[in-house]
Amino acid sequence: MRSVTYSMNVSLDGYIVGPDGGFDWTPPDEEVFRFWTDEIRQVGVHLLGRRLYETMLYWETADQNPSLDFSTLEFAALWKALPKVVFSTTLSAVRGRARLASGGLAEEIERLRAEPEDGDIAIGGATLAAEAAASGLIDEYRAVVYPVLVGGGTPFFPRHERRVGLELVETHTFGSRVVYLRYRVAR
Repeated sequence: MRSVTYSMNVSLDGYIVGPDGGFDWTPPDEEVFRFWTDEIRQVGVHLLGRRLYETMLYWETADQNPSLDFSTLEFAALWKALPKVVFSTTLSAVRGRARLASGGLAEEIERLRAEPEDGDIAIGGATLAAEAAASGLIDEYRAVVYPVLVGGGTPFFPRHERRVGLELVETHTFGSRVVYLRYRVAR
């Protein structure tokens, strides 16, 4: 069965964006960027909320910029080819290999898990991940922790009244002192 993963950049105090909605503290160096490229290779479908979908639209046309280096073009090609499901109540259309979700999140994940496809079912966006977490649908949490305290904003971890046991699966410290933490939900 396909795993459901939640991966995002996060500040040390637990936020994916700061109080102003910005995430300028997360520019990846070459090593972290290569990591994200390798991470996206393992994904079979990406589930996104509207805000993250709109942020990631850049990558749908990034390959048209002749000044980008190979690694950036490589990520753009992988992202562009990746099937995406967008959860939104305000969008009426999406572009590229994306489609609007036709049902609820749990229903969509159940359908995707039943498909004979390869690759993880990745969830992007804190609101969507919080819904998946509250329903016990996330199999792995993957945090790329930046050495910064932003003091508020949108939290990486959902705030709900449910305890979730986790097992550490992998860690990696990058040269930039950014730390990757991968946890599997203990079931």
